[in-house]
Amino acid sequence: MNADILKRMIRAIADGSQSDLDRLAYKIVEDERRIGHRKLAEDLETILKRSSANGNGHIPALAKQNHLKELPLSRRHAESLATFVMPEDLEHHMVLPKDTEERFARIECEYAARDRLRAHGLQPKKSVLLYGPPGCGKSLGAKRLAWSTGLPLLKVRFDALISSYFGESATNLRSVFIAAKELPCVLLLDECDFIARSRIATKDIGEAARIVNALLQLMEEYDAPGLLVATTNIESSLDFAMFRRFDDVFLVPLPGPEQIDKLLRWTLSAVRLDEPIGWEQIVRDLIGESAALIVKVARDAAKAAVLGGHEVVTDRHIRQAVAELRRGDKSPRGE
Repeated sequence: MNADILKRMIRAIADGSQSDLDRLAYKIVEDERRIGHRKLAEDLETILKRSSANGNGHIPALAKQNHLKELPLSRRHAESLATFVMPEDLEHHMVLPKDTEERFARIECEYAARDRLRAHGLQPKKSVLLYGPPGCGKSLGAKRLAWSTGLPLLKVRFDALISSYFGESATNLRSVFIAAKELPCVLLLDECDFIARSRIATKDIGEAARIVNALLQLMEEYDAPGLLVATTNIESSLDFAMFRRFDDVFLVPLPGPEQIDKLLRWTLSAVRLDEPIGWEQIVRDLIGESAALIVKVARDAAKAAVLGGHEVVTDRHIRQAVAELRRGDKSPRGE
């Protein structure tokens, strides 16, 4: 251990300064990770997190503060190129068909067993492309992977990353990938078609083509300790060379009848229901809708009951919410 850190640690113990000890503990973890002792760094970080879970409230706030200082900034305007979310602040509950659930679980399992796999000369899946219609849960899938692996989420801000100046967008993108290598995280390229559109389709030889080339190269070299997750609504528009850069590519589909039923009941689980409710007909009326809109229907029904002064949500409340959806009163199909 560095002699200076050792002295500071002893001094912090003597002074009874918990905040200084917290800072030094995370400094040791980051120093070990920087010199390539990843397994030791992960073990030390696990101990610190366990200490936090047992009642020490200092560590998570400090870790978040330190990570925020490390966020990459744009070259010209010093804007943050990504947003940072700690695992405990992430939504993660998903209702998926069995085969899709298994695909997510496999990535989580391989991440948890990454050291065991590498000991046998095997590489865990580290990059995944999620595609599907708007509102089906692709972004939520990235959050779920971050929550399940205990990694923070680093979401790229394309509005800050893209620049009209020659080569600057590619430089900004490289800064994000460097940050992901130094800070274990789930790096999210949400709606990645924004920067990964086919070079053939666009016939663009300017900055757009340069950033696609930069992204392809960075993904080819990707060796960060976390995961890379990209999402797209229009996979057909992606540059064809993108697909072979991912370890896994799979569809997050629209919910079927079973998933619609579960989504409605789960969203309404916090309120009292006035049975009987015609679930079968309601589910049939919602087939073809996204998970986001199904959740919205359930929430709108609950809000209508509360605003109407009712203590329970009735079949009528839910059907009225479905009818509003059918009349075209739809919010943007975001994720």
